[in-house]
Amino acid sequence: MDKYDYFVNDVLKVVNWFKIRNFSDMKDDRNVEPLSQMKVMKLLYYVQGVSLAVYGKKMFPDNLVAWKYGPVVEKVYDIYRGQYAIVDPFADGMPSEEIADYIDLSNDTTVVSVLEAVQDNYGGMSAIDLMNKTHEELPWLETSQSGTISNDLIKYYFEKEVVNG
Repeated sequence: MDKYDYFVNDVLKVVNWFKIRNFSDMKDDRNVEPLSQMKVMKLLYYVQGVSLAVYGKKMFPDNLVAWKYGPVVEKVYDIYRGQYAIVDPFADGMPSEEIADYIDLSNDTTVVSVLEAVQDNYGGMSAIDLMNKTHEELPWLETSQSGTISNDLIKYYFEKEVVNG
């Protein structure tokens, strides 16, 4: 049993927040690339880390797993398996459920503070840059491939290196 409580009961709501944000950013700036499956995985890792370090609480209940290309939430991987971009820059809009998730999370000041901090600090990086960054960090380095990354290790690392570093 995990000792950490969480803010958002479904990791897909967090993914939807990033998808809506990315869609909006693409409409404002033609140089913004569509959000990829790999990139959202790394953003989820940073969201979980910042949430644990700042609030002592997970953002979402799912564990992160140390895969070859960095931290992954298996539930999200299973949904977007085989897809590169998970946001269509040519769409007329986004699904109402995803918009509702974005609004819901944006109305929670604690949740949105974490999401905005991660977006501001890591959202401009490419998926490859984020993958390389995670490969240099203790949680990924200390976890065997395909093993679950310890929330205690994530919290320790983010408290020491990211939030206070």
